[in-house]
Order: sequence, then C-alpha cells, then structure tokens
Amino acid sequence: MTSVEPEGRPLTEEHQRLRDSPGDGGPWRAWGPYVAGRQWGTVREDYSADGNAWDFFPFDHAHARAYRWGEDGIAGVCDRYGFLNLAVGMWNGQDDRLKERLFGLTNEEGNHGEDAKEYWWHLDATPTHSWAQYLYRYPQAAFPYAVLRAEGAARGHDVPEFQLADTGVLDEDRFFDVVTTHAKAAPGDLCVVIEATNHGPEAAPLDLVPQLWFRNTWAWGRDDRKPVIEVLDEGAAGCVTLRATHGHIGVVHLLAEGAPEVLVCDNETHVEAVFGNGESRSAHPKDAVDRAVVHGDPSLLTSDGRGTKVGLRHHFDAVAPGETVRVRLRLHDDAWAEGVQQDGPMADPLADPFGAGFDEVLTLRRAEADRFYAAAIPEHVGDEERHVARRAFAGLNWCKQLYRYDVREWLEGDPAGPPPPDSRRAREPLGRNTSWSHLALADVISMPDEWEYPWFAAWDLAFHTVAIAHMDPEFAKNQLLLMCREWSQHPNGQLPAYEWSFGDVNPPVHAWAAWHVYVLDGAHDRGFLIRVFTKLLFNFSWWLNRKDSDGSNLFEGGFLGMDNISVFDRSREVPEGWRLEQSDATSWMAFTCLQMLRIALELSRVDRDWDGLATTFLEHFFSIAEAMETFGTEGVSLWDDADEFFYDVLVDEQGHGAPVRVRSLVGLLPLIAVGNVPAWAFEELTDFTSRLRWLQDRRPDLTDSLLHSQDGEVVHNSLTPVVRPRLEAILRRLFDEDEFLAPHGIRSLSASYRGGAEIAVGDTSVRIQYDPGESSSGMFGGNSNWRGPVWFPTNVLILDALLVIAEGADGDLTVEFPTGSGRRIPLEEAAIGVRDRLISLFLPTQGGRRPGTPREHPAGPLWDVHPTFSEHFNGDDGTGLGASHQCGWTALVAHLICTSPSDLRKEIDS
Repeated sequence: MTSVEPEGRPLTEEHQRLRDSPGDGGPWRAWGPYVAGRQWGTVREDYSADGNAWDFFPFDHAHARAYRWGEDGIAGVCDRYGFLNLAVGMWNGQDDRLKERLFGLTNEEGNHGEDAKEYWWHLDATPTHSWAQYLYRYPQAAFPYAVLRAEGAARGHDVPEFQLADTGVLDEDRFFDVVTTHAKAAPGDLCVVIEATNHGPEAAPLDLVPQLWFRNTWAWGRDDRKPVIEVLDEGAAGCVTLRATHGHIGVVHLLAEGAPEVLVCDNETHVEAVFGNGESRSAHPKDAVDRAVVHGDPSLLTSDGRGTKVGLRHHFDAVAPGETVRVRLRLHDDAWAEGVQQDGPMADPLADPFGAGFDEVLTLRRAEADRFYAAAIPEHVGDEERHVARRAFAGLNWCKQLYRYDVREWLEGDPAGPPPPDSRRAREPLGRNTSWSHLALADVISMPDEWEYPWFAAWDLAFHTVAIAHMDPEFAKNQLLLMCREWSQHPNGQLPAYEWSFGDVNPPVHAWAAWHVYVLDGAHDRGFLIRVFTKLLFNFSWWLNRKDSDGSNLFEGGFLGMDNISVFDRSREVPEGWRLEQSDATSWMAFTCLQMLRIALELSRVDRDWDGLATTFLEHFFSIAEAMETFGTEGVSLWDDADEFFYDVLVDEQGHGAPVRVRSLVGLLPLIAVGNVPAWAFEELTDFTSRLRWLQDRRPDLTDSLLHSQDGEVVHNSLTPVVRPRLEAILRRLFDEDEFLAPHGIRSLSASYRGGAEIAVGDTSVRIQYDPGESSSGMFGGNSNWRGPVWFPTNVLILDALLVIAEGADGDLTVEFPTGSGRRIPLEEAAIGVRDRLISLFLPTQGGRRPGTPREHPAGPLWDVHPTFSEHFNGDDGTGLGASHQCGWTALVAHLICTSPSDLRKEIDS
C-alpha cells in the first residue's frame, strides 16, 4: 500500500525498497539486468597490437570464445559482481547459430558506423529491478547476417543504412515477440517468465533456451578457483533444479518448470573452432549448447551434469498463429533470500517454486510498479506522455550494466596469456589509455546504449542522472560521485571520457547535473553536494591548466563530444601551425564557472567558509566572459560583428586569428553561460558581496557581464557574456526555421547550408553541408552527425538557458517566434515552445506513428505502440537516427515531461 512521506510525497512499496537499498551493495540491488548488450568488439576485450577492437573480438567469435571482463546476452540478469548470469537463448529452426546476443555491424562494416540490426524494447522496469519486462522481436526466417553485412559494405555515406526490416524477413509479421519478465519475491528470489507469441500467419517452430553460466574468471592466471553448476537429482517435483556454487556469491539455485532438455558445458573458448588450431582448455567448450541445439551434435556436452554453463532447452514443434508459449524459471540466491523478510507471497521457492505464489508475485510487483510510477510521474501528465516517460525510465533501468575494467591489468596482460605487444604500452595516441593505469572499475554504471555504446561516457552519464533522479536519486548521486572517485578521475583532475580514449575531452556538465540532481532530490543532501563539488575543483583546475595553453581564458577543448560539427576533427586535425580557440570550449568553461558558483553559494548559505569559493568562481567567470570579447595580440574576438554570431577561431604563432565561419551549436552555446544570482546572496554573503563591489569599482571592464533589472521591489542580477544586442541577434537565428529552429527542436547546424557552402579555414577553403539525417561525412567513422540533426542533451541545456534568461535581468525580453512570423511572445513562452517540440518527437501523430521513430521501423499497431529513444533526430522531420536505444541522454524527455516550465525555473534558480 502507499503511505506518505513527511514532505507530503507518496511513499510506495518501491520507494521503501529504495530506502532499504540506497547503494549498489543494498539487498534489492544484488541482482539486476546488469549483463551487457554487447561485450564483443569492446576495448576491454581487445588485446591486439593495432587496437582494432572490432576485429580482435568479432561477433562471429562470441558464441565460442570466452570473454575476459564481462558477459553479454538478451534480457540478461546477473549478480552485482557479474559472476553468475542468466539470459534468454532461442532458435527458430532456421538460423545457423543459437540466438544468444544482439547482432550488428561494426564501425567499419556499417556505412554510418556501428549499427545494431535487431529490434528490441525495454517495456518496463523499477529501479530496484523488483519488476522488469523486455521485448525481443525474433524473425521466423533465418537471420540474414550475410545480407546485412553485404549491403552495409556496398553502401556509401550518402544513402541510409540497410536494416533488418529492409531484408523482408519480417514481412507479414513473421516473427515471434519474446517477452522476458523478472519479478522479485525477495532480494534473492527472482521469478522469471519467458513468453513467445507467434504474430505470423502460419505455425512455426521455436526453441526457448534460457542459459545459466559463470563468467570465466579462472582461465587467465590470476585466480584459478573454478565455480561449478550441477544438475541435482533431488529437487522439487515437476521441474529441473540446477545448483551453482561460487566462492564469493555462495550457492544459487535455478529451477525450471517442466522437463526441459539439460545441456551442460563449460564457459571456455573452443580454440579449434575459433582459431583453427590449438587445444581447448575444456573438452566441453562454450559453444556446446549451440552445437547441440542448432547442429544436432551433443558430443561436446558433459556427461556428468557438471560444468560452468547450462542451457535449458524447451522445444515447441509448431507455435500456432497468435499462440503464446511460456517458460517459467525461479532463481534463488541463498545468501540474499535467507534472513530477509519477504514482502510478497511466502511460498518456499525450493519446495514449491511454481505454485500459486509464483503468479501472485508477478501480479503484486506489476501493481507496485504502477503505483511507483504514478507517484514518480506527476498526476497532470497525460496518458501518452506518461507512457513515454515510463518507457524512458525503463530504458534507464535496463541499461545499467556491470562495467569491469582494470586498465593496469589490461595493459600488462594476463599471466596465462601471451605477453602484450609493445605497441599496447606505447604512449598515446599509438597506445590506448596508457596514462590511465589507475582506472579500475567493477561497478554498475548507467550506459548510453546497451549495444552501440556498452561503455560509459562522462557527459552522457551526467545527463542520465538528471532523468534518473526523478525515480532513483540515490543511484543518480552515486553515479556522479563514481566519476569523481580516485579509481575513476585522473590524478590530474580529468574525468574519464569513454573507453576508446579516456583522455579525450567531454564537455564539463558534471556540476550542472549535480545541481539538478540535488534539487530533484529535495535540495537537502548537502553532503552529496560537498563531495561532488570538492572533486570538481580538481577537474576545474585541470581545465585551466591543460586546456588554456596561453592563459588567455579561451579554451581549446578538442573533441568535446560533438564529433563532426566542424569542418575538421577538432581533436586531431587542426591545421598545422594553428591552434583552435573554441567558442564551445570557452562557453563550456563559463557555463561551468556559473554551475560551480551556484553550488558554492548554496553551501555558503549554511557555512560561510564556502563564501570564498563563490568569489573565486565569480572572478573566473568574469575573466572568461571578458576573454570572449577580445584576445591575442591582434584583439581578435570570438564574436563576429558582421555575422552577429560566435565562431571558433584559428590562431597562428603570431597571435593572428581567423574565424571558422560555420554557424552551428558552437555559436549557440554561449547562451548556456548564464546564471541568476539569488537576492539573498547579496544580503547574507559578506565576502562575496564586498569583492563584487570592489571589482565593480575598480574593474568595470570585467563586471559588465553582470546585468541588473528591477521588477517592482524585486531586483534581478544575471551573469552572462552575451549582452542584450548580441542575445537578440543569436535568438533571431535560434528561432529561425530556415536556420536552427526545427519542427522538433534545435538543429546542430544551420539549415542555411542546405545546399553546401565553402568555408575559409586558415589558408585554405573547405566545404560543409547541412545534413538533416545520416552523416555524409566519414569523420569519426560516419556514425555520428552534428551537422544538422537535433540532439536532445544540448537542446535541454539551451532550454534551461532560455528559462534562466527569462527569469533574470532580461526577463522583459520578447522574441519573434518563429523568426519572420510577426508573432512576438515573451521569451519564456518561446522556451516552452521548444520544450513542446522536443516532447512531440515521442507522441503519436494522427496516423499513430511517432515522429521520432526510426525510418526502418515498420508502421502498424505492433510497432507504433513502442516509442524509441534514438541517439539524435532528423533536423527536418524528426526521424530517429543513430543508436535506437540511447535511453541515457534522450531519456531526458522524461525530465521534461515530469517537470513543468515553472518547476524547471525552480530547479535553475533554487
């Protein structure tokens, strides 16, 4: 039942479980969907000399080759440490291999980079994983691996990707919808149901083969203790019982209803099958289950019922059209299930695993999930928006993955393996992550996308936490703190970017996310704010020391997450003899100063000892804002008076500057460097106020970015490097539908380049073109495109900034929305208009299809009900692009849905 917290917020059963398990080690978080969507092709598994992770461990090896650092699977669940895994396998009688993992093209195989070639949806999930559902759409014909690869290789960057639906195998709905449901009767008692429905016009065969296996930790020469899974002769009647025994997690039982065929082997590499020669460590290697089911060859299976991997084969000769077949499992972790009071049916899972209590658990947990999200999503939210938000939250919960990676061990290689090639330890860029040997993670981390990005990225994760905070603020806070812990953050203060290059540069959005999470959590956890703020002081110093080479307060960031937004790779391809002063890098730093200032002010309100740091960040902001006016020996400015826009500027060795005249997000980001100073700061903080007055008297050239206005008795004080005339000029372009304002958000590149344009870069000229959809550039593998599409995270930052401006000293500003329409409205209304356009990506139109649905998803009731959370969206029509399960930063739509514009302002200026 639902009770009420002292603050008046509903306290549901799931809220209570969250209270009981605030950290990763809590009982209700002991088991979860922490199995990766893809482990092959990751840097962690790459022990090559050339650093080509995709080729070193390709998809075709995955079914027969043991992983070193993690595991992958479909709808998988594992313990908090990833030792024991349970996931769904299946076979349609046609495929050349068991369907155990999601398939996609590698970065080099796809014409727009890596690309998953499957259809799946996260249907539902609570943050403690007490309830979860996952849908995988499985073709009844042979999976067309070869066709997908051939078409990907034949296509260039100028045409769309060739997808699974394009092959015709799903025509006439000839597929099974395989829905996996998890429901916890107790922290260590998991009820699992796998249901497969035939949507095709004819009966079709199907094997459902759930698999239980231990991650291989014993083959590498670091720990030779080997766990075991054994089939028990004794057990509950009417089912098969497996007992898994492990030195760390203890004893876990898996019970399967009925009499499935039991297939036992070892999670060891089949050396002969993978490499063509050599000898396997086990005569019963990892692919024995596949050999038995698909190829009718049981010779590799064990005969004594003991191993480290077991498949449970449920065979259905012919599933009729519309028929649903069902498999039930129960996983019982003795360590967590015993001694913990159950809040559901009390059936003994070992004595009566599938009695009435089993289905009661499912019914109960589903109802509790409904109550939880009824409390987490505001009552005023309509049904369709509620559906979208709940799916976004489900994706965030399913995309938590156990991320194990000890860079020092990885660089050294394993004692049982060959010594690593010298190139692995070479200094970057020849080697990879060689300066990050301190990084050692074995944590559950929110991933951007379970297949295309099964590794964390610093700025992605920061955005994730803002959406996560609406349902699980403790996990959100822990994620932000994890990035700042000694085993993550570099000793020099840098935050790890992403595993392909931890030393690359992601935008500094951590402080912004920390503030939002703090406010969404009720603005009471000052301990969290102090912990994250003090670590971000080191990160701020890193930016000052490493990314401002001449002390000019203008920054050279590099990649900054926006892959191909410029005419060259800003990390590596700056023209020789020049350095790049970046409008966005400098804007990010001004933005960060204001986020850090806001936190320092909050901390100072209770403890005046923080007052000095508030002053520090105020002065840093003033210096950066001034530098954005002029810099260098020739006084070149990032602001271009003729074009009325901010640009990156190339600077030569003599200090002469040449603007890179590309109108993109680079020039819009100065808008986000805005903050409103609360009135109480001037009344309560003496050090802050006196220093500000001193600067105003003696350095008015610095403090002209502090704006004042008065509305009756209310005085507004705003900090921004974008003064009123420039602000109005940028907003005219921002709200121009022929430039940045798209039907569903803000474009990343001006549509004025629709026909292409020649851009002067230093001493040469290059061409850039607005691409509303897939990238026509091969830069960064062609798998990302900041040259036109709408990206959710930067849109949310711009939306935040517009609301701050509307609330502050420029609160009287009206704008033409859209530009050229003749309709002038207050800026706040324009911001709400942008918000509504972003949310509209996910809402069904009159025909039922959602604008943000990827092109390759067919239309119809079986498809249109499922919103997708794409990496980015077509700048003209909103069609979803890139990774289709970017439940991380695109899940920010749930933040917009759950937070009204007035509430957003409260978060911004609390």
